[in-house]
Amino acid sequence: MRNVPLICILICLALALGGCDRSRRTAEEKGGTPGVTDDLITLGSSLTLSGHAGYLGTQTLRGARAYIRHVNEQGGVHGRKIRIEVEDDSYDPPQCLANTQRFIVDRDVFALFCYVGTPTTIKALPLVEDARIPLIGMFTGANALRQPPNRYVINIRASYYQETMAAVRHMVEDLGLTKIAVFYQYDAYGFDGLIGTELALKRFELEPVARGSYIRGTLDVQDGLDRIRRSGAEAIVMIGTYGACARFINLSEEEGYNPIFYTVSFVGAEELAWRVGRASPAHVFMSQVVPQPEESDDKNDSASNYVKLLRRYYPDDTPSFVGLEGFLNAEILVEGLRRAGRDLTREGFIRAIESIKDFKLGPNLTITYGPYDRQGLDAIHFTKLYDGKFIPFTDWAEFKRELGGPQ
Repeated sequence: MRNVPLICILICLALALGGCDRSRRTAEEKGGTPGVTDDLITLGSSLTLSGHAGYLGTQTLRGARAYIRHVNEQGGVHGRKIRIEVEDDSYDPPQCLANTQRFIVDRDVFALFCYVGTPTTIKALPLVEDARIPLIGMFTGANALRQPPNRYVINIRASYYQETMAAVRHMVEDLGLTKIAVFYQYDAYGFDGLIGTELALKRFELEPVARGSYIRGTLDVQDGLDRIRRSGAEAIVMIGTYGACARFINLSEEEGYNPIFYTVSFVGAEELAWRVGRASPAHVFMSQVVPQPEESDDKNDSASNYVKLLRRYYPDDTPSFVGLEGFLNAEILVEGLRRAGRDLTREGFIRAIESIKDFKLGPNLTITYGPYDRQGLDAIHFTKLYDGKFIPFTDWAEFKRELGGPQ
C-alpha cells in the first residue's frame, strides 16, 4: 500500500506525456502547424499574476504585450496577428504543469512564451521536450534551462550564475569582503542561486559563512536572519522574492544589523524598493539583466521604445526592469517569426532563432544564438537602492570609501 501514491503519480505523468503525443499526431494529421492559421499565431503563457510574486508576472506580460500590440497594429508578422492565451499559475509548480498540458493538448498553441519562475518553468520541461514545442523568453536565470542546451528552450536573459559571479567579484575584489552569507528560497530557484554563489566564492577560495533559507510563499525569514547574523556576515546574497527579501532587510534594520544586501534580478526592483521604503539607510544592491528603462532619442533603443509603447498601451503603469525584460522577450519572438517566413513551423522557428547573430536591441545590447547557444544576453548591470528607487551603479571604489574601508 505504501507504493500507491507513487503509482498514481507515474500514471498521471504517463497520461500527460501521452496527451502530448496525441496532440502532436493530431496536428500532423491535420496537415498544419499547431497554433497557426492564415491570420493568427497563438501562444500560451503560464505565469504568476496573483499571490506573493504576482507583480513579476504582471509586469512581464505587460511588457511583452506592449510590443506585440504594436506589431499587431502594423499588420502582424507575415500577415498574421499574435495572440497570447494566459493562465495564472500563482507561482505554483503543479499549476504551471497543468496549464502547460492544457496549452499543448487542448489549445494546440504554437509555442510557450514568457513563463515566470524557476520551480514552475522547470516543472514544465518534460512536456516541452516531449511535445517538441518552443519555450521562449522565461523570467528565470536557472542553469537547468541552459545546461545542457535544449533545442526547444530559448532564453533571452543572463543566468543567475552570471549574476552571482559578477556580484561576488565586486564584493571580494572591489570591496575587500570575505564574510559573505546566502539567504535563499528553499526550492529550485533558491538552490540555483545558492550553487551559483558557492561556485563564485570558490574561485576566491571562499565559501559562505552562513546559509539561511525560508519556504516559498511565506515571510518566515527570522530563523534565516538569526543564523546569518550570528555569523557576522559583511554581505548577504539574497535569492528570494520581493516580499521575503524586503522582510529580511527591514528586520535586519530593526535589530541593528547592517550588512550589505545584494539581490538577483528576479526579486523585482520596483516592488522591493517600495517595500523596503524610501527612508531605509540599508545598502541594497541588485543586479539587472537589462539596462535602465528610460526614454531616449535613439529609435533603435529597445529600452526607450518600451517606455514609449508602455505609455501608449498602459498609461497608468510605470516602466520597470521586469517589464522591459518581457518587452525584449517579445522582440526576439517576433524576430524569430519574421525570419521563419510565411510557411511557419515549430522547427522552422527554432532554426530562425538559431540564425540570429549580433541582433542589436540598443546601445551595448546585442542578441546572438546558435545550435548550442540558447541564451541571447550575457551583460549584467548593477543598481543600488537610493531614495526609494534602484538607480544604475558603477563606482565601487567610491562606495568603498563611503564604507571607510582601506584604499
